[in-house]
Amino acid sequence: MHDAVNGPLVAIRGLKTYYPIRGSFLQRLVGREAGYVKAVDDVSLELRKGEVLGLVGESGSGKTTLGRTLLGLVPATEGSIEFDGREITHMSERELRVLRREMQIVFQDPHASLNPAMTIEQSVGHPLQIHGVGSAAERRRRIAETLETVGLAPPEQFMEKYPSDLSGGQKQRAVIARAIILNPVLLVADEPVSMLDMSVRAKILQLMLDLKRELDLTYLYITHDLATAKFFCDRIAILYLGRIVEIGPAEAIYESPRHPYTKALLRAIPEPDPLRTVPRDLPRGEVPDAARPPLGCTFHPRCPQAFEVCGWESRDLRDLLETRWAHQEEERYVAERALLDDLDPLDAAATRASVRAAGGHSGAEVLELLETIRHEDPDEPFWRGVGRMTAADRHVDVEWEEPLAPRPLVDGEVTVECHLYDEDALAEASRRRAATNGTTDR
Repeated sequence: MHDAVNGPLVAIRGLKTYYPIRGSFLQRLVGREAGYVKAVDDVSLELRKGEVLGLVGESGSGKTTLGRTLLGLVPATEGSIEFDGREITHMSERELRVLRREMQIVFQDPHASLNPAMTIEQSVGHPLQIHGVGSAAERRRRIAETLETVGLAPPEQFMEKYPSDLSGGQKQRAVIARAIILNPVLLVADEPVSMLDMSVRAKILQLMLDLKRELDLTYLYITHDLATAKFFCDRIAILYLGRIVEIGPAEAIYESPRHPYTKALLRAIPEPDPLRTVPRDLPRGEVPDAARPPLGCTFHPRCPQAFEVCGWESRDLRDLLETRWAHQEEERYVAERALLDDLDPLDAAATRASVRAAGGHSGAEVLELLETIRHEDPDEPFWRGVGRMTAADRHVDVEWEEPLAPRPLVDGEVTVECHLYDEDALAEASRRRAATNGTTDR
């Protein structure tokens, strides 16, 4: 049994989980990959015995991969995971099978989690069979007790039924019964209510809280919904592109969010009062490609408060231009687009780029266009990162400030990864601002 004095139940240190991207036939022939999706990118956290830690973020943030890596369902690329004082990162499948009596998962979709050809008794009792627990009679008795525990009572009414005979909420109760039947210590709950009707979500979450108290469970609760996380979690970790950008007690996260991404997620929570108006200034754009994450702070292209050192680069200029043109009248779009050559060279992640003029146009015309765009929207955060724009004969050289990688900073009860709370980053940005003021060359 875990002893709290000896440390956390789960300790994750510098965890990275990368998925290789399959390249061309020639690349595969010579054993090379085309790149990696950085699903989990240097995550460190602790999970204490008896607590509920929420992992919150949009689709593609790495939440599910982190949970699956913890359970050994996905191999870690780098870093370490300790469970109850044991290093489990590189355990064999045989060792993990024994360990999984202590750690189980509740999947998102109860309809896909249960084998349609197995009765509820067979599905719920399958872990007992796999691990060779008890005789057939003992297993049947334990299955009945567990079904009753999760609210499928009387159990005799459900044991011989098939998943197709159950409602969505009943199926998820059966999935939870299967997860707890081996008396685990840790449950990874991966979006356990997102596929259910609104009418039963609160009941399933309440059941999980009741089971936590009755069975002394610890939860890693994965969700995109901060509303349910507030109801369910003791602490919350906000994930963005595989990194924890903010972590702290749930109450502190809700009352005083620090990171701009956390603030945006909170603003996305629906307001039940139809007469009350709440601001909906959500992040612009989409979650970037995890195979080619932005430089510096990965949230900077969507952040309204990003500044000089946050990581502005050539890809941001292309996004700025294409977003502008998407909202323009056709005549003006055609005129502006005709000034510029192919924009594909801007797709390289670089802090220096040349914006080439199209045939018959000059670098001075391109610079004039860029200055016009800046003048029309001077508060656009992108321009804070531009250090210099210099016109040549047929192109404009653009230089961005070199990015600083954000670091975890303790702010009260919360740890946040954001330059807005880093005095060194703010001072460096101020220094660069003064040094580059007025360096645009016409």
